[in-house]
Amino acid sequence: MDRRFTDEELRMAKGVDLCQVAEALGYTVRRIGKYHTLKEMDSIRIYNRTNWFRWSRQGERGANGGSQIDFLKVFAGMSVKEAVFWLLDFAGCPRNRGTEKRLVNWEKMIHEKTSGPERRPFVLPDKASDNRRVIQYLTKKRCISGNTVRWFIERGMVYESAEYHNAVFLGTDAEGTVRFASMRGTYDKGGKSFKCDVEGNDKNYGFHVERKNADSVAVFEAAIDLMSYVDIYRDTGEHLLALGMVSDQPLEQYLKDHPEIRCIRFCLDNDSAGEKAALELAKKYRERGYSVKVDGPPAEYKDYNEWLVGRKTRAGDEIISKTR
Repeated sequence: MDRRFTDEELRMAKGVDLCQVAEALGYTVRRIGKYHTLKEMDSIRIYNRTNWFRWSRQGERGANGGSQIDFLKVFAGMSVKEAVFWLLDFAGCPRNRGTEKRLVNWEKMIHEKTSGPERRPFVLPDKASDNRRVIQYLTKKRCISGNTVRWFIERGMVYESAEYHNAVFLGTDAEGTVRFASMRGTYDKGGKSFKCDVEGNDKNYGFHVERKNADSVAVFEAAIDLMSYVDIYRDTGEHLLALGMVSDQPLEQYLKDHPEIRCIRFCLDNDSAGEKAALELAKKYRERGYSVKVDGPPAEYKDYNEWLVGRKTRAGDEIISKTR
């Protein structure tokens, strides 16, 4: 039989829904904002349901992302030819009926491989000797005042990593133990800054500022937006929580740890994902009896940091105090 594939067959193989492929191989797919991830490997990002990227393996060329074919190569041990046969069979257009027998063997292998979640130890990056580059990035690039940046650093919530000089943002549990960490590069490459979560972290926790006896919490997507909010309004006397995503797992946990909270303000991004999440979360928590408000930055800005940068770079425009 001719084992070469036509352009139409390759197009069909690469048109298969990658989320369905992952589920067929025993993984649990979860949607987070504009992308999907896997419960068993939360460093995986699936975009447009057709391509993927693995943040935790950026140094391993050929094994950190690509198409459905690459996914089967990495997580099912298939060759390119076997992967295309598998995808065509999965799409209902098999070229080789012998594929069915191999499919059973591959699924058995994957089940054995993924019977336990891929979970590496949570190890924080080593600290640099100082925080010079992080301070410069946050004050110069992000326009957060030096006093605000130092406030977070002095409380052990932000530091500079030794190896790559990334900014590391920490989230703790109710006892003060670090359970979550995210990183952001301090220089832009191709107009984009490196960012990812530290592998092994617990996504039930987020970067936050705790306010004793406060009954309200302001919720953000990113740590830098939370810091920007603090720089704009100073101390509003409320809890502040950055989710690190648009999923509300950290908020669920924070409300369990702080049952005194009765009011929630969603300060998410002014984009389609943020607006959709804010409305859905507002409905969810309002139905649970919380007082809820959607309270993002002004419409002309994407997020609180963009608002802060815009205000500080416009001559004569002063930051106003928060009225509650």
